[in-house]
Amino acid sequence: MDLALLEPLYAGDASVASVHLDTSRVTHDADKQNELRWRAARRSLSEQGAEEADLAVLDDVVGGAPDLPGPQGEALFVSAGRLLGAFSLVEPPAADSARVLPVPDPLGVAIDRDHQLPHVVVAVDREGADVEAYPAAEHEPALRRTFNGSTLHITRVRAGAEAKASFHRRTVNLWTENTGQAADDVRAAMARVEAAVVLVAGDPKAVGLLREHLAARQPDGEVFYVEGGRTDSSARAALRASVDAAMHEVMTNRHRDVLARLEGELAGGRALQGIPAVKEALSEGRVETLLLAADRSEDPVLFASRRDPRALGTERAALGEDSTAFSAPAATLLLRSAVLGGASFTEILPPTRCTDGVAAVLRY
Repeated sequence: MDLALLEPLYAGDASVASVHLDTSRVTHDADKQNELRWRAARRSLSEQGAEEADLAVLDDVVGGAPDLPGPQGEALFVSAGRLLGAFSLVEPPAADSARVLPVPDPLGVAIDRDHQLPHVVVAVDREGADVEAYPAAEHEPALRRTFNGSTLHITRVRAGAEAKASFHRRTVNLWTENTGQAADDVRAAMARVEAAVVLVAGDPKAVGLLREHLAARQPDGEVFYVEGGRTDSSARAALRASVDAAMHEVMTNRHRDVLARLEGELAGGRALQGIPAVKEALSEGRVETLLLAADRSEDPVLFASRRDPRALGTERAALGEDSTAFSAPAATLLLRSAVLGGASFTEILPPTRCTDGVAAVLRY
């Protein structure tokens, strides 16, 4: 994933309070549960020395998306009484976290965005289609189009042979026209969010016609056919579940491709693994893609500079007489160097294992 969205988090030199919370709304008492989570996180931040001005800013913005049901999370970053960034998370964090560090700790955001792709969801039947375009990691569509074509003679009628044939031709023509309009809506939706994936569900006949229309001008993204539809709440619920499962499969396959490339690049000397080697490559600006495992429970401390965000050392002395030197957990500093060095990011998914849970594909 592109790490550019994290750049504003590194605007200042003061300590940063980083908060990742599960703000899911799947139970009747979700508001109360979310309030308790924030109280615990606030208490932890205070014990770590967070400024009251920073806590007050968080009080005003914490809470997730109250109008959105289902699993979700949020990540908030505050420094010197200013909100640096607020991110909705499609997937709740594995565990709530609240940290005060010299730099932000946005690994949870990077991992969440790394799991998402811009996509279009299509529910089609013989009367029309619902088309929704989702930017990466957004709960709400950036574009929604609902099309209902003519329903006159949309199904066969009881009549004589000649009449039945005539009505049948009209029915097929209407189905074709309706799905043709749906195909145009799909292309417009894909362009709006630069979709990588299109997920199509609905009436089998209409899906088949839509497939033919899309094949005439093949979309740039991958097209998947999933279960569900637009007829009622149960069909829409089935569609949402199918979309989530399909997107997870797409994400997993894409990660496997990246990790397979990593394996080949390691063998060819165009990639590195382990904190010592990767920190040196980041310092030299040679990293194209930084890869980190999500579990950072055994991270060592590294030293970094305010003057040069790419400079990293395992010892304070490695930075010489730099009066701006500071220490922080390795992952936060590796990610900082990657963000400010223009590198991209990919999570190291199990069962792939790298030394220290760290690897890098090199530019040169």
